[in-house]
Amino acid sequence: MSALPNMGDPNGTPVVHGGDLSAVRQRFPDAPSPWLDLSTGINPMPYPVPDLPPEAWSRLPTREQNDALIAAAARRYGVRDPATIVAAPGTQALIQAIPRLVPRSRVAVVGPTYEEHQVCWRRQGHDVAVVSSLDEAGDAEVVVLVNPDNPTGRLVPVEALPPRPRLLVVDEAFIDLSPSEASLAGRLPPRTVVLRSFGKTYGLAGLRLGFAVANPDLAFSLRDELGPWAVSGPALEIGRTALADDAWLDAASRRLQADRHRLDEILEDAGFTIVGGTLLFCLAEHPEASSMIDRLGRGGLHVRHFPHWPSRMRFGLPGDATAFARLRTALNTR
Repeated sequence: MSALPNMGDPNGTPVVHGGDLSAVRQRFPDAPSPWLDLSTGINPMPYPVPDLPPEAWSRLPTREQNDALIAAAARRYGVRDPATIVAAPGTQALIQAIPRLVPRSRVAVVGPTYEEHQVCWRRQGHDVAVVSSLDEAGDAEVVVLVNPDNPTGRLVPVEALPPRPRLLVVDEAFIDLSPSEASLAGRLPPRTVVLRSFGKTYGLAGLRLGFAVANPDLAFSLRDELGPWAVSGPALEIGRTALADDAWLDAASRRLQADRHRLDEILEDAGFTIVGGTLLFCLAEHPEASSMIDRLGRGGLHVRHFPHWPSRMRFGLPGDATAFARLRTALNTR
């Protein structure tokens, strides 16, 4: 199992994520406000939050509410047995919980990718290597694959996945807008856990809601690890309503396709090369990426850049015509 450089430090510097404007504001104190945050892969046009009954806030969540959410998730993700679905307060909670439930193992994370995976496994004492492909996972007992990948958007066909190790973890946080056959959630193989995110596609990351689809024994262990009332009453109600709203998801998919095409055109006009992404973000390359980051920062725009890929930047989607125009102006394109 050949390893790439360690991209995270579980005992030192926190992992850098998109969406935190504090550091970039300090770097560009004279930038115009409000800042335009394009550093995340979150739908900028969120699902309209419905009115909630007062008891969603004042009472502990009930089993019936949780079961209704699970039923909506099972339908949305094509899962036959709702008992294999675990609801959690965000996918991050599951990423942290799973390594606590597995004996110390040799873990291969296909990357570089979302850094919390390697950090959370290493924090629990596992032997972690970041490998560049599934073929390089070798004799790893646990394999972690983000599919589609963040930030490249690479989508590995499910039929290309290798024979199962002790555990295969497939993080499908950005798969909602891909064809249904791209997901493993509805045809879960043995010794596999699939993670599904709610907040990215539905634009409600602050709600903190995510799901694991796992074999019954691991699903039971995850529920036990998360404890009672893991998902808040408001999240149960909003998640159930949104996951059942086919019309909204279809309309959002069409809009995101058009907006992603528009974003690509703006970046290409500014000299970028598009190298990957999903409908929710674009990974682009520029020979003067550092100066581009400064130019955007001075204009009050925040994007993701990667120390291990100095020529690459990840752009989330602008949310409206004004935001698109502001990006175009900051890049000095027509």
